Amino acid sequence: MYKSIFLLLLFNIVTLSLFTGCGYQPSSKAAKNVLGESVSTTVYISMTDPENTVVLKDALDEAVIRRFQTHLRHSSKAKTHLKIELNNVGFSALQYDSNGYIISYRTTIELVVTRQTKNFSKRYKAVGNYDFTIDPNAIITDQQRFEAIANSATKALDSFVAQVAAEGTKRKGK
Repeated sequence: MYKSIFLLLLFNIVTLSLFTGCGYQPSSKAAKNVLGESVSTTVYISMTDPENTVVLKDALDEAVIRRFQTHLRHSSKAKTHLKIELNNVGFSALQYDSNGYIISYRTTIELVVTRQTKNFSKRYKAVGNYDFTIDPNAIITDQQRFEAIANSATKALDSFVAQVAAEGTKRKGK
């Protein structure tokens, strides 16, 4: 019995030391290596879809604070500036009921994000999808549309976070 407890304890110690010793770091820390401690954001208002731009600005600011674990600053005081353009928003039918009515949609949003620092600028393309259902023979309400765009924008920004985190990981390895 003591031997099995000892082996279990030894296994746990070895496993723990492997995970802590492998150099794992969260993606937010890798992204923060690229962005720095302070970030400012600008979202360009789409003349064809101004309501969605407001949703996008809120989602972007939340992503900067939570996913990058950094601080929002005025553009004159920020190390990095993110400029976001809403390139495309689309709704497509995913599923129909037995009568041919649409009961499920997919929202796809495409963003172009430009990351600028004092001497550097880079553009990223980020795409996010969100699936949702509606009642048969119903139309998409403004609230459903708002939530779908906000969720797909958040997923697109997650895609951007992943791209920046990958750059931070590469920088660390150099």
